[in-house]
Amino acid sequence: MQLYELSIAAAAEAIRARELSPFELVESVLDRLEQVERHLQAYVTVAAEEARRAAREAEQDVATGRLRGPLHGIPMGQKDLIDVVGAATTASSRVRAGHRADADSTVAARLAAAGAVLLGKMHTHEFAYGLTTPQTHNAWDRDRVACGSSGGSAVAAGAATFALGTDTGGSIRVPSALNGVVGLKPTYGLVPRHGVTSLSWSLDHVGPITRTVEDAALVLSALAGHDPRDPASLAAPGSHYRPGGATELTGLRIGVPHNYYYDHVDPEVEAAVRLATAELESLGAQLVEVEIPMTRYVQATQWGLMVPEATAYHERTVRAVPELYQADVRILLEAGELMPAGDYLRAQRSRTLMQQAWARLLNEVDVIAAPTVPATAVMADDEAITWPDGTVEGVADAYVRLSAPANITGVPSLSVPVGHDTAGLPIGMQLLGRPLGEAVLLRVGHAYEQTRPARRLAAV
Repeated sequence: MQLYELSIAAAAEAIRARELSPFELVESVLDRLEQVERHLQAYVTVAAEEARRAAREAEQDVATGRLRGPLHGIPMGQKDLIDVVGAATTASSRVRAGHRADADSTVAARLAAAGAVLLGKMHTHEFAYGLTTPQTHNAWDRDRVACGSSGGSAVAAGAATFALGTDTGGSIRVPSALNGVVGLKPTYGLVPRHGVTSLSWSLDHVGPITRTVEDAALVLSALAGHDPRDPASLAAPGSHYRPGGATELTGLRIGVPHNYYYDHVDPEVEAAVRLATAELESLGAQLVEVEIPMTRYVQATQWGLMVPEATAYHERTVRAVPELYQADVRILLEAGELMPAGDYLRAQRSRTLMQQAWARLLNEVDVIAAPTVPATAVMADDEAITWPDGTVEGVADAYVRLSAPANITGVPSLSVPVGHDTAGLPIGMQLLGRPLGEAVLLRVGHAYEQTRPARRLAAV
């Protein structure tokens, strides 16, 4: 195994035992990044020399007994919406050309305090307002979408040990599923968003993209906790989320939807997720058939909230310099100016009712298991998916359809790889739980992961 293939947990243990130097690890990942980046185009900027300096400092800290924890010396990337002092935050847009942050975002500061080493900023669909991230290619097939808006291909290919993304309708979990890695959207408000460029303030979340469930827990432990500078930040204290070694799930009730999550889903995706759900039952969990509430309102509510909030955020710049936006994003922002206030208020009402209905549902079960996305990665120039019954669905609508409920309701959601289709493309299973129920999701995801052989990285 190459050093760039190591998980956070494995690398942290080797660093703690002084069997691995942070500099050696960072150098290996930088070498891998240089090898694959021309194929992936995952990064906006790479700060190689700064990363090497930080790795040398981490190496000295470890040598003198000043180890800060499991992220100390671990190389990572951050989505280009997240402020890092002195670094560019362009949101992959000409609108932000030349912009440099004058302070760290809360999450960047917390990762820096934990000793993580920043390799660079990663592409997003412009201002995160899209699901394809057209600059970036899928790690398993460069002719296919990596999806977005957070990408995921760098982690899948070994060009970062972990990454930090944002999720407004699925933008952590969707690319994670399509690139064969783990993506966690925490409970709304658990991870502060101060210093993170907003798409839709009532739907935005920040969370990790990692190679294993245990790694996601380690990163979440560093990120979670109250920050009064984010009005939505929860007062709930941070916690240690690392799952234990036990793999049995006796006593847990796993909800299996009989509606919505398996409507218009590729047969190979459905088969893989149902097989993974059966594996949870073999570990002791009780499978319970459930009905997902208010499904006919999901996409209308998602768009009804996101579109006007995004337009409000960009109101001045889209009027002043519309030519600097990409056409697809500019059209959405201009469309938001035409939405009646009543539509936004109805979407807010729908969200409230949906949150209440999901709370009742999650009183019946501990976790819901379902596909993360209805299909594996499409070709980069595909605009729609045609289902066997003749229904045609836009790519963005299809990919966000199964992930959006967790953004609307604010519940935590974890995407875990569950295999590949016959074309060799990754498939993801989504686990959804109660608010602040991350520990349970991570326990279930980790237990499932332990039943599977070690996942390989994408060859690119």
